[in-house]
Amino acid sequence: MSGTHVTIKDIAKKLGVSPSTVSRALKDHPEISPKTKKVVTELANLLGYKPNEIALSLRSKKSKVIGLIIPEIVHHFFSSVISGIEEIAIEEGYNVMIFQSNESYTREVLNTQGLYSSRVDGLLVSLAKETKDYEHFRNLLKHNVPIVFFDRICEGLKTDRVIVDDYGGAFEAVQHLIDQGCKRILHMSGSDQLLIGRNRINGYKDALDENNIPLDEDLIVKCDNYEDALAMTADIIKKHPDIDGVFTVNDFTAIGAMKGIKQAGKKIPEDIAVMGFTNSVSSTFTDPTLSSVDQHGTEVGREAIKLLLKRLKDNELEEDHTPQTRIIRTDMIVRDSSRRI
Repeated sequence: MSGTHVTIKDIAKKLGVSPSTVSRALKDHPEISPKTKKVVTELANLLGYKPNEIALSLRSKKSKVIGLIIPEIVHHFFSSVISGIEEIAIEEGYNVMIFQSNESYTREVLNTQGLYSSRVDGLLVSLAKETKDYEHFRNLLKHNVPIVFFDRICEGLKTDRVIVDDYGGAFEAVQHLIDQGCKRILHMSGSDQLLIGRNRINGYKDALDENNIPLDEDLIVKCDNYEDALAMTADIIKKHPDIDGVFTVNDFTAIGAMKGIKQAGKKIPEDIAVMGFTNSVSSTFTDPTLSSVDQHGTEVGREAIKLLLKRLKDNELEEDHTPQTRIIRTDMIVRDSSRRI
């Protein structure tokens, strides 16, 4: 039978028993004798028998596939999240189908449609920046497809979620800059439509307030990528020459800002200290190395998949479900870009 798929009927024919006997023996049914179970199992292993996963999923109405939608794959945080998700999923016998929205609402909608058509058992999602309408997720919930949001969550839907302590991480980062002597700190922020952006801004503001440093709204600039930071930083410094610290919403923005600071003729950290947010691998390759806030993406992924698998196991109806929120604490990693003292 080399090169063909071995079936229960093939095993039954070789042993001279019924297919139902083979099926029950492979399932360790109590009505089948230990001797028959042993013979059937040994022959099944010898012939390389594998259960038909498609048939099993149709019978159980479970695909054993989890859908994952993320803004982008080529990003340290999200690649770490994927690692955490797959680690637990594989242990529990699930496969993960990964889609990326590329920060596009339209593409995110198409992602959800594609995953629903693929009969995924549940969905893990981090929202795209463009997403303001959540009807596509609402429709999945109506069809009893559980969703767990992580990092970028949907506040308007009754779902489980895993979030990073963005406020605490931002507060600690800005406090560190203040402890290094900074008093005029630029914040390159993310979208205030996303909770993570608002929480990081609030952490920044409260750290200034805690240290009796007046808030200057002109020092909060929407900028969340390398290209924009590189293009904007030198001009911002020219307009505000007293800036002595920069806190960015992510590491890529920080790296762009560092290059812009150098173009402005300033030294890091002597003239301007810099803090990022992600603790990506890139933070160790910069010159000087970049101080950053570690979001623990792998742990975010693990907690997200655990919540989803619990929902699938409990088989609760959405209207009866009390949403759970897991908060992943951050850690500040101090490197040369901010270390003055």
